[in-house]
Amino acid sequence: MDQSLLDTMRVVALPTKTNFRGIDVREVALFQGQYGWGEFSPFLEYGYEECAPWLASAIEAATKPRPKLNRNSVRVNGTIPALNSPADIERIVDSFPGVQTFKVKVGDNLPEDIARLAKVRSLCPKATLRIDVNGNWSVQEAVTNLRAIYENIGPLEYAEQPCATVEELRELKEKLVVDIRIAGDEVLRKAADPFAVDLSGAIDVLMLKVQPLGGISRAHKLAEHHKLPVVVSSALESAVGINYGLQLAASFSEMNFDCGLGTGSLLAADIATLPIVDGEIEITDVEPEFSGYEVAPDRYEWWKNRVMKTAELL
Repeated sequence: MDQSLLDTMRVVALPTKTNFRGIDVREVALFQGQYGWGEFSPFLEYGYEECAPWLASAIEAATKPRPKLNRNSVRVNGTIPALNSPADIERIVDSFPGVQTFKVKVGDNLPEDIARLAKVRSLCPKATLRIDVNGNWSVQEAVTNLRAIYENIGPLEYAEQPCATVEELRELKEKLVVDIRIAGDEVLRKAADPFAVDLSGAIDVLMLKVQPLGGISRAHKLAEHHKLPVVVSSALESAVGINYGLQLAASFSEMNFDCGLGTGSLLAADIATLPIVDGEIEITDVEPEFSGYEVAPDRYEWWKNRVMKTAELL
């Protein structure tokens, strides 16, 4: 990694509105290069090897020209964390104005999952629903739970990563008694070599996240390689990372799914504003405002060391 790029690094801590993935503060490192800002924000528990594509994406964003965009804005879904309070769910739903699709986190407790989905359905009766299980179910649990959700809630657009492995997902597809598409996320982005994964017969939709997959160019190569319909999602990034994900989504000639790029609504503060208007976010040139969000010197040094160690793997 070029030293001049490292010298531009800023690190911010952004509070979330609710516990998400067990965190209530999102730390993010940012770099400024010839083509704007790039974001490096792997979750704190990730090792250097898993961080490497995230850093490659940040470097690409800062130092490479943007791709050709086929649209100026992207339709997004609302993301509902694993909340059980009806008031909390309503508050989060209201933070996604005009969206027509909601992705609901499930997987830990089936009755609570169904109640959460029912609350979203009652608030947005015409919205499309999808679920994200984060690989938490066994094959048999997935068969049972997807049927129960179908019987109680109705059809889903897709179930994202209901089981952890390709083999389990393939077995699930054979055993499913309800008609539902399966989307793959971790099965691709956590693979040692995402090009070597055989996804045939395992998933119907490929989830692309720009940072974990190494940037826009590599995400396109993966999409071309696997030849599946794609949807673009985020990893709870700041506005800088979200904007790069929007550019990935807009760089596809077709995007037939609302994208999971509205997660900025889950942050209580951000370094820039990317408002959701009528269910869409417009792509813009993001200029971060760092005032009040930068981390203490010890956290800055932690991130600098993390970047340098990760850069050795690129």
